[in-house]
Amino acid sequence: MCRWNAYFGQPVLIDELLFRTQHSLIDQSLHSRMGVETTNGDGFGLGWYRDGNGGSPARYRSVTPAWSDANLRDLAAHVESPLFLAHIRATTGTPVQQTNCHPFRHGRWLFVHNGVISGFHAMRRDLLYAVDASLFDGIGGSTDSEALFYLALTFGLEDDPLGAVEQAVGFVEATGLAHGIENPVQMTLGFSDGERLYAVRYSTEHQSRTLFVSEDVEAIRALHPDNVRLQVMTAEDRIVVSEPVSDLPGAWREVPESTALIIQRGPDEQHPFRPTYVQPATSAPPS
Repeated sequence: MCRWNAYFGQPVLIDELLFRTQHSLIDQSLHSRMGVETTNGDGFGLGWYRDGNGGSPARYRSVTPAWSDANLRDLAAHVESPLFLAHIRATTGTPVQQTNCHPFRHGRWLFVHNGVISGFHAMRRDLLYAVDASLFDGIGGSTDSEALFYLALTFGLEDDPLGAVEQAVGFVEATGLAHGIENPVQMTLGFSDGERLYAVRYSTEHQSRTLFVSEDVEAIRALHPDNVRLQVMTAEDRIVVSEPVSDLPGAWREVPESTALIIQRGPDEQHPFRPTYVQPATSAPPS
């Protein structure tokens, strides 16, 4: 499996989250506490936006382990962003190559995934056949994660982000059922259009990988009035993580099973995540 972090809020140096926290994502690449694997060394990626108004995101990916990449450390210490997603990879069977490293990008969208589509190789042809022809050439790698991203784009990610992901996951589950694959989907997802950050925790068997979101900053400040770092946080600042990056009591709330978050300016939103199955017009029925 993998680990990922995402940040939305006031502009900060990226290394504040990637390197400077007690149990940072870089530390998790060697010492994950809650992942399937302790070590996540099969490449990494970082995607970020210059401002919170959309636009094309920048991206840096590498097949080297995150803990040993000097370029990542240097870049993260000099790039300030209000919205970024970072991912460390532990492959579930596909090759260690740059095109398989998250985040995946299409237009203004970034997408990261922790989990697996079980039976992906048996379903791969059917799933890829369902991707809209106008999008297909954008697929650069061989992972189940990228296939899921392009299915979401096919189902209308631009217009209805959560609805599109619900339909993409529903299509994967229907395809898995047709192939006799039990519990095909295991995932936490992070994705963004540069204006909002979306996070989803879901699995077919309803025993999903861990996902946490930072609590309201005012509540955390009240618990920890002497913490200098908390005093500069604003009410808009949120961090979503596969596992907490600090042991600060009260700082983290576990995202419930089968739940989607929308983190945005103003009040955030929490919704049930319910996959639905709608046959894409470009595809043949699962077989």
